[in-house]
Amino acid sequence: MSNFHDVTSPDELKSLLSQDLQRVSLLSFWAPMEGNPCEQTNKVVTALSEQHKNILVLSIQAMEQEEIADSFDVESVPTFIVLRGHTLLEKIVGADAAKLTESISKHARQPTEALSKTDKAPAAPPATTDTKVLPPAKAEGEETPEELEARLRKLMNQSKVVAFIKGSPDAPRCGFSRKVVALLRDEKIDFTYFDILTDESVRQGLKALNDWPTFPQIIVNGELIGGLDVVQEMAESGELQEAVAA
Repeated sequence: MSNFHDVTSPDELKSLLSQDLQRVSLLSFWAPMEGNPCEQTNKVVTALSEQHKNILVLSIQAMEQEEIADSFDVESVPTFIVLRGHTLLEKIVGADAAKLTESISKHARQPTEALSKTDKAPAAPPATTDTKVLPPAKAEGEETPEELEARLRKLMNQSKVVAFIKGSPDAPRCGFSRKVVALLRDEKIDFTYFDILTDESVRQGLKALNDWPTFPQIIVNGELIGGLDVVQEMAESGELQEAVAA
């Protein structure tokens, strides 16, 4: 049985990791974006899977499996997560083939003390605009819950349409953000954006305030209308333009 798997869902990942809680696993997050180093590091990952048959190698397309990427706080590709069972051994960000090879060689041959658990809540959120920059957040820990909610509502009302995304419109940091920016621009809708990766309090706060667990989140007239799927449906039906015009 092959030790290399292309992961296609969170349930599949959970199942694979649960098969042997003493086994070392390498989670390789990548994306098929032109000009990034993932093509080369994917070759390194394949070679490691062939060299170390005792480890589990999981290839994860970060843009397609955003829920998984968020749960491991993956904000750029390539990123590599080394686990033993559900215990985090090491996280490597960037195309550092030498460091990745050294890590796998070390952990594949000897157990390592648990550094931290990965069965935790997914990562947290951030902000900006297509034409203007939103005000910076306070330092973490300075806000009361009431102050945070007031700041969130202020951000949601910065303009008629606010897109809470990962990255910026010109440099999105996930596939869903890229698609929603393209959709808004295709619809010729002016919008302000907020990069949720810059502010954890905003990221987590919006999830709770809007009862919406993922990003992007599109706000019209201070109210959440939904994420990418909802906005796509509204655009196709003409409801998006109607909502913006209201």
